[in-house]
Amino acid sequence: MWDGCGHMTVLTINSTAEDHKLAYLAALAISLMWVEAAIPSPLPGVKPGLANIVTLLVLRQYGLRTAFWVAGLRVVAGSILLGSFLTPGFVMSLGGAMASLAVLSLAQYLPQRYFGAVSLSVLAAFAHIAAQLAIVSAWLMPDVNVFYLSPVFAAAAWVFGLSNGLIAAQLLQRSSHESAA
Repeated sequence: MWDGCGHMTVLTINSTAEDHKLAYLAALAISLMWVEAAIPSPLPGVKPGLANIVTLLVLRQYGLRTAFWVAGLRVVAGSILLGSFLTPGFVMSLGGAMASLAVLSLAQYLPQRYFGAVSLSVLAAFAHIAAQLAIVSAWLMPDVNVFYLSPVFAAAAWVFGLSNGLIAAQLLQRSSHESAA
């Protein structure tokens, strides 16, 4: 940076351990998003949502605030890396992520005894696909009834929400056993 007198000044940003943890978790989610982008999809918009496993882990281990940061960084940085920043796909990804987090922010107050990682994952998957269908309906294809595809997308949300939730539950269980040892 140059100051007004023609001298170069150095901008120093001090990072904390919290910043490093956030960057690591976001990088992990972005990596999963990148891997997922290479997987062919039988139906446009149907992806496993592997990065959502990280969001569930972060929510359970570090709380909602950190989960929002990780998901937001994943969507923005991931879309920049994939070349889809500010495209309709980016808007749909952001809308789905925010809807999922909104549902998770409400669902975290439900009894954990009945609503674990699997239940939360399924709820988040349904919120994600509902938001994406709403965006497509309202913005991209307002004259087309995309909701007739709801059963197909709901089935995908169920399958991927369930499988991601089972993976997250297994990882959380391992993490709690390792920290107890």
